[in-house]
Amino acid sequence: MNSAQVASAISQPLSSLGAKYMLDAETMAHGASAGYPNGFAYYVAGRGGVLGDVDSDVVYSAFMFFERSLIDKLWKAGVAVEGARAAGKRYMQSCDDWGRKHLSTIENLDLFIAPAEKLISNVDSSGLSLFAGLRAEPLPQDAPARAYRLVTLLRELRGCVHIAACVTHGLSGLEASLLSSGEGLTKLHGWAPPYPDVSHLSQSREAAEKATNDAMARLIAMHLTDVEMNQLADQTARISSATSA
Repeated sequence: MNSAQVASAISQPLSSLGAKYMLDAETMAHGASAGYPNGFAYYVAGRGGVLGDVDSDVVYSAFMFFERSLIDKLWKAGVAVEGARAAGKRYMQSCDDWGRKHLSTIENLDLFIAPAEKLISNVDSSGLSLFAGLRAEPLPQDAPARAYRLVTLLRELRGCVHIAACVTHGLSGLEASLLSSGEGLTKLHGWAPPYPDVSHLSQSREAAEKATNDAMARLIAMHLTDVEMNQLADQTARISSATSA
């Protein structure tokens, strides 16, 4: 596969796999044991905590697809527990624990780790705030946790690129959420009905998706050889399949 095909092939598996720890029951329990009032406050403070001690509007800008007042409420409730950076570090512990539990039986994880870490380490973080914040957290040493952390980093990388593409093509967070996820997930993200008709924006969404994939393809081609990029695609598919059973 060429870089565009690799970028497309890894998109959905990384999106699905990288989100699995976020609202996992054990992740929520980890947050609850530390005093977080609910799993959603732990999610917002934990995922956004790598940005540091910032106003909720900064977190909203990095999340985009969530309604602003919901982010404000959950961010304030979450960071009140132990602060932003501590929340981010704890959330990464939850991430690593999920990797250890679910990837520990997968052999030869280094085949994924090598190209994934090479790509993650060399990407210029300009304009990619949430990705940069997560990348600043030290990687765990054991292979299952390290591989899964890299999965989440690749997911955040594409997510940041996609936010930029949506903004460029004139899509708001609400519009992009409705177009990509439908009303159910949009409601979960805090947006209340009635919802606007966004059918006329389908071409803008397609353009944003193409721009996202093109940008990811450029990064992949810039930092990985043909062998490495195809190894990344093959190993992403293998890990995704092994963890979906």
